[in-house]
Amino acid sequence: MKLEKDGLDLLREAVERMETAFHDLPDMDAEVDTRAMREVLLEVAGRMQDNYPYFHPYYAGQMLKPPHPVARLAYMLAMWVNPNNHALDGGRASSRMEKEAVAELARMIGWETHLGHLTGGGTMANLEALWVSGRLNPGKKVLASTQAHYTHSRISEVLHLDFEAIPSDTRSRMDVNALEDRLRRGDIGTVVATIGTTGTGAVDPLPDILSLRDKYGFRLHADAAYGGYFVLVDTLAEEASAAYRRLSEVDSIVIDPHKHGLQPYGCGCILFKDPSVGVLYKHDSPYTYFSSSELHLGEISLECSRAGASAVALWATQRLLPMTRDGEFAGGLTRCREAALQLYGRLNNDERFLTMFEPELDIVIFAPRA
Repeated sequence: MKLEKDGLDLLREAVERMETAFHDLPDMDAEVDTRAMREVLLEVAGRMQDNYPYFHPYYAGQMLKPPHPVARLAYMLAMWVNPNNHALDGGRASSRMEKEAVAELARMIGWETHLGHLTGGGTMANLEALWVSGRLNPGKKVLASTQAHYTHSRISEVLHLDFEAIPSDTRSRMDVNALEDRLRRGDIGTVVATIGTTGTGAVDPLPDILSLRDKYGFRLHADAAYGGYFVLVDTLAEEASAAYRRLSEVDSIVIDPHKHGLQPYGCGCILFKDPSVGVLYKHDSPYTYFSSSELHLGEISLECSRAGASAVALWATQRLLPMTRDGEFAGGLTRCREAALQLYGRLNNDERFLTMFEPELDIVIFAPRA
């Protein structure tokens, strides 16, 4: 963890620069018992040893990536100010940084115009997407595959939306024939296409689902919480590539920067293609929205207080590693997929293991043979 220790020197320098803007504030009289704080922090360090090494880049137990050092440092730096991105008065700089970071994610998808903001994670982001869908298509059902994240059925229940699961095929993707069978019976308002399932990393056949949307007229939401960033990878198999090439045609997208975006928990993002859905959020908060005529993040979000530090960390990471196909960030994703294919090949050629199917992204499904 030498890099992290070196980073603390960078953090100290950045804190000193930030403090120059606040040098004329009155001194604080509060005394801090550093000896007691040291004891508590060392106790915390001891307790935190009871963890798997999630922070290590070689950790492969779950579909996550460790926060980039610049994300950790930027988050800590922002915590000295402790901005709240619910209102401009709570975080002027961090709110601007959130809008810039979210706009870069939208451009990554292919959207120059959009409406979006960060959330606490994919669950809240998907909730907002289905909430908007329910407002636009009241009384109609939500469909997702049996391999979609379980949160969609739970969210639908919370929002009082009827939910039905569509069978998956042998590769864990939504069965489009079963989907059309259900669409023929009518009363469907929203279909959720999963772009990288949590369990297997499968990518639903988006081109086929888009064709069905043209025919049946439903709202199409893409849950790309896990797989969204792979839109930058040029080495995917043709079926997955075909889905990503048309990702910009959906109505809304969820991406989780705290998965493949190298961010600390929790950092999700909801994006809408049509900015006019912002009118559905319209509300007033006279004690927080009095500083600007500009439509603020808090006015297009169901969440109230949100950590501005999350936006600062994401902005810093994207500043260091731009979301471009020829950049270092995309190269890292490409290597993740290459590693998954290599592992799959080794397991597939080892009689001790049973493999399910070749990974579409970077999740490998296998089990020891009995």
